[in-house]
Amino acid sequence: MYICPMNLMKLNALIGKSYNHEPDLCWECYSCVKTCPQAAIEMRGGADYFPMGAALTPLRGVSSIAWTARYRNGNIKQFKFPIRSTPWGAIDPHPERHRPRAAGVKGPTLFGEDNYLGVERLPVPAGKKTKEMATG
Repeated sequence: MYICPMNLMKLNALIGKSYNHEPDLCWECYSCVKTCPQAAIEMRGGADYFPMGAALTPLRGVSSIAWTARYRNGNIKQFKFPIRSTPWGAIDPHPERHRPRAAGVKGPTLFGEDNYLGVERLPVPAGKKTKEMATG
């Protein structure tokens, strides 16, 4: 419940589950769901996508997240969505480049920005020189 960037989650000690005490302020980032222990958060669906009312419980696994929707009329539906398409640890975010350096933090560009924009080098504003330009 402490992961919420808006501090909206509260603990109901009687049932041992957290809930959003200000749903109108929630921006649906689902940080709580992504880091929550198994089935510890229950969400109530809004009228826009659950006109009959429902309670949603996520169950996060290694490769998918399963949602259980309990409707007011007693119906229960389950949905399962993949959250990964590669094995854990298989992703190398920058295989074609060197690793970022601490000195690059003070620069005007993001690491790999030129590569991801598809240019060899980013343009420099008139009157400004980079280290490369100054040293020749």
